[in-house]
Amino acid sequence: MSEPRANGSHAVDIGNTSGPAPRQQDAGTAPGLGVRLTYGFGTDRGLRRELNEDSFLAVEPIFAVADGMGGHEAGEVASSVVVRTLEASSIAGVRMPKLTAADLEDIIQQADQRIRSEAGGQAGTTLTGVVLVEESGAPAWLFFNVGDSRAYRLSSGTFGQISVDHSEVQELVDLGSITEDEARTHHRRHVVTRALGTGDDADPDFWLMPVEDRDRILLCSDGLSGEVTDEDIHTILDTVRDPQEACDALIAAALRSGARDNVTVIVVDASDPDASDPDVSDPAGDGPRPGAAAGGRFTADGDRWPVSEA
Repeated sequence: MSEPRANGSHAVDIGNTSGPAPRQQDAGTAPGLGVRLTYGFGTDRGLRRELNEDSFLAVEPIFAVADGMGGHEAGEVASSVVVRTLEASSIAGVRMPKLTAADLEDIIQQADQRIRSEAGGQAGTTLTGVVLVEESGAPAWLFFNVGDSRAYRLSSGTFGQISVDHSEVQELVDLGSITEDEARTHHRRHVVTRALGTGDDADPDFWLMPVEDRDRILLCSDGLSGEVTDEDIHTILDTVRDPQEACDALIAAALRSGARDNVTVIVVDASDPDASDPDVSDPAGDGPRPGAAAGGRFTADGDRWPVSEA
């Protein structure tokens, strides 16, 4: 049997390894809370890197992208460990948990310690993502971020970056020393000020936002945001309705721009399952898709480093 693939990478269908991994999942409806998630995902080594050190997880309610750092093998270890830690957590596969930022921070700290144990402080990773949670009886997005991978949101015609980069160039932008355009080509653009598994600061940032009908969430490594402008990202997200096709289009745009780094993308759409517009509740227009709710996972190290039991 050939290895499951997604955009040229070994994304696997968790809980259904008997066939090729689905590249898009319709995860169904959260009972009583009125939200349906449909999502796509993909990763590509890029045009200049020998290895793909990115990892990702797309298993409701958790969606996350990790960009490993530390050179050959080390970056693979770091990004893979954090994805496996999230996957092994008590919230993976739970429909809309009542999860707080403090609960999620505990899980992320476990990943940080496991990376330091596995790699001896020689590897690090960024981490950005979102969890669909229940907050005061309603669905909400709980975003989290460490490093310079990014979370964006397109909602009611408004597009913007949710996460704040933990990087030297972002600090220079905040000080007014350089512009956003200058930051894209600055020689220190890849230097992060926070990371999991290495350094003195691994504290994540969190944002809690209510889910709105037709929300579209984008999670990506800097292999996308470093090659494709926010304006072009917005255009693709706004015009390509299917989330998997949007992922494919975003990765293709990064490749056309040179793809100097690994590129990883997850697009998550939220909709009202009772919406009268068939294009919203059922983009294909042919009834619910039978895809498993488990989703996909890509680990950069090829399953060589299992997550230890807590």
